[in-house]
Amino acid sequence: MSVSAPSGGRSVELDIGGMTCASCANRIERKLNGLDGVEATVNYATEKAKVHVPEGFDAQALIDEVAKTGYSATLPRSSTPGAGGPGAGVAGEDMDPELTSLRQRLIGSAVLAVPVVAMAMAPALQFTYWQWASLTLAAPVIVWGAYPFHRAAWMNLKHGTATMDTLISMGTLTAFLWSLYALFLGTAGTPGMTHGFEFSIAPSDGAGNIYLEVGAGVTVFVLAGRYFEKRSKRQAGAALRALLELGVKDVAVLRDGAEVRIPVAELAVGDTFVVRPGEKVATDGVVTSGSSAIDASMLTGESVPVEVSVGDTVTGATVNSGGRLEVRATRVGADTQLAQMAKLVEDAQTGKAEVQRLADRISGVFVPIVIAIAFATLGAWLGAGFPVAAAFTAAVAVLVIACPCALGLATPTALLVGTGRGAQMGVLIKGPEVLESTRKVDTIVLDKTGTVTTGKMTLAEVIAEDGTDSDELLRLAGALENASEHPIAQAIAAAARDSGGELPTPEGFANVEGQGVQGVVDGHAVIVGRESFLADWALELSPRTAAVKRDAEADGKTVVAVGWDGQATGILVVADAVKPTSAQAISELRALGLKPVLLTGDNAAVAQRIAAEVGIDEVISEVMPQDKVSVVKRLQDQGKVVAMVGDGVNDAPALAQADLGLAMGTGTDVAIEASDITLVRGDLRSAVDAIRLSRKTLSTIKTNLFWAFAYNTAAIPVAAAGMLNPMLAGAAMAFSSVFVVGNSLRLRGFTSVAS
Repeated sequence: MSVSAPSGGRSVELDIGGMTCASCANRIERKLNGLDGVEATVNYATEKAKVHVPEGFDAQALIDEVAKTGYSATLPRSSTPGAGGPGAGVAGEDMDPELTSLRQRLIGSAVLAVPVVAMAMAPALQFTYWQWASLTLAAPVIVWGAYPFHRAAWMNLKHGTATMDTLISMGTLTAFLWSLYALFLGTAGTPGMTHGFEFSIAPSDGAGNIYLEVGAGVTVFVLAGRYFEKRSKRQAGAALRALLELGVKDVAVLRDGAEVRIPVAELAVGDTFVVRPGEKVATDGVVTSGSSAIDASMLTGESVPVEVSVGDTVTGATVNSGGRLEVRATRVGADTQLAQMAKLVEDAQTGKAEVQRLADRISGVFVPIVIAIAFATLGAWLGAGFPVAAAFTAAVAVLVIACPCALGLATPTALLVGTGRGAQMGVLIKGPEVLESTRKVDTIVLDKTGTVTTGKMTLAEVIAEDGTDSDELLRLAGALENASEHPIAQAIAAAARDSGGELPTPEGFANVEGQGVQGVVDGHAVIVGRESFLADWALELSPRTAAVKRDAEADGKTVVAVGWDGQATGILVVADAVKPTSAQAISELRALGLKPVLLTGDNAAVAQRIAAEVGIDEVISEVMPQDKVSVVKRLQDQGKVVAMVGDGVNDAPALAQADLGLAMGTGTDVAIEASDITLVRGDLRSAVDAIRLSRKTLSTIKTNLFWAFAYNTAAIPVAAAGMLNPMLAGAAMAFSSVFVVGNSLRLRGFTSVAS
């Protein structure tokens, strides 16, 4: 799929297959950048390559170059015409053969490996020919189950590098091949052979020991970690699918004065279509007939509905809250604002910096050292005049002990416990890459509507004129507004019901476009709406009330005037209320070393009022979705590591662009899919919990990795000395695994700041 690019060329996007770590992405990137005139960026997290090529450059040459590196590349499936632009061709999880293959390998290997590990660890289960049963069960696991690691290790070898795949493949194959030697050429195949509980350290020729449980166990653990990581990465395209699903599927078009329903894909620029109350606007256009209030908060972040009438523009996927509209389409398909937002999300995700996995970085140093020690051990034993069998036993023992079971447990167990605890607290963490970002974050950008505030209009204040009861003012105004579909009217009606219960039914209700409503309630001729609407009926607010109204509007609040029986009786102030826990959350975020920034599409007065109420110093207001992305990029260009918290469609591109995206679970699916962490409760204190828990989980993983390597590193000298007793090796591995699991389980005690 080609996208617009800077002058002098074009951009091509490729889907990359077969990558197992960030070093794979770097390798492909270097290969592509070696082509004349080509500039490439390969992202391991999204498995995409974004390549800038000269005009006329054949994309097939890029695919061929990637294939030479040992990986696969394809052009993404083209979007369905009219379906809304970029991302429409993103395959779902169930369409991914690589993920399906991993799942099958994991399930099959786990079923076969459990009895192998059980027999090796429990002498009571070691029946007469148990070693041959272990071989039968372990062989498919080590050969077929671990095939992705063997393949990756071979690719690494061809390119002179080493990763965790190299370590896993080397250790499992060494354990397997030595076990075959011991079974067929040594004494391990003798009927009745057992691995006893002998903890003494003594030299051994190794021909009576098998290590099949090491190969099988490590394979299953690492497969599990790889599968869950792959599954979380597959969600990268879900934000685009969710964005496109916001649009309508069909639309009522006016043809020769009659309404004809057609699929939205057939809608053309210049067509006039109908939008009824409660329906979504099919595409971007201009109103040609009717007036209404449009809820555009999903796209713009504005909490106050926008009044539109003839000549005003409307945006696709916004909701018509009021009357019937006729709209002339001005942009369709990939040109709409919704499709452009999908493109912003896609660009932000593709450009997101990949996180090099810690285990791979350690393995890159650890593997060459282990191999060097193994060869040194072999040479030293042979040089000292020991038998060849004894020398090989010592060298192989080094390789076997260097492949730690705990390494396979280090990341998955901490992630499992950490994410499980997070889920209990309403914090959903999407994958291991997320954790690295939380450690470095120093700036947190907060969307206003629905994040810091409730996101819906509520009654803030009732100001009655002298001689008027405020409860009566709310009751009569609420009864009249209850008959209106306008969001502000519904906020007033809801407050009136909460205050006084059942509301009377108005008579002679009438909606005056753009002005307000009128009708008879309990014998009173009531008018509710703009101050100018009351003035048309010669009703005038007192100087005191008019001043309060001006002050409220200066604060960004919406004010509705009320009058009945020939006189103005007061005003109702409506606003998007701050969540009661937001101020505490801001204070806690500061305590974590984060600088809060309020970012909103609302006007400056509203933004400043909200910021002052919760304790935020920096405010950026009146921004459109593309500007939110620019703000995040600008902060990143200043060297900041940025977290973004949002809940609307308008936040999705910025959530994807940020180093760490946190979506309020009370928001839209698009925001949730574009984020790294979902906050289920809609409480901003959950963002504090998410960052604290992620940092704690990352710290636990690092501790686990340290001990996973440390235990085995400490045992390498014993193996090199030829004194590695198999049961002692098994006990050391079991102890290191128990330590890693126990350390991970400590995360269950993590507590929320709200508790």
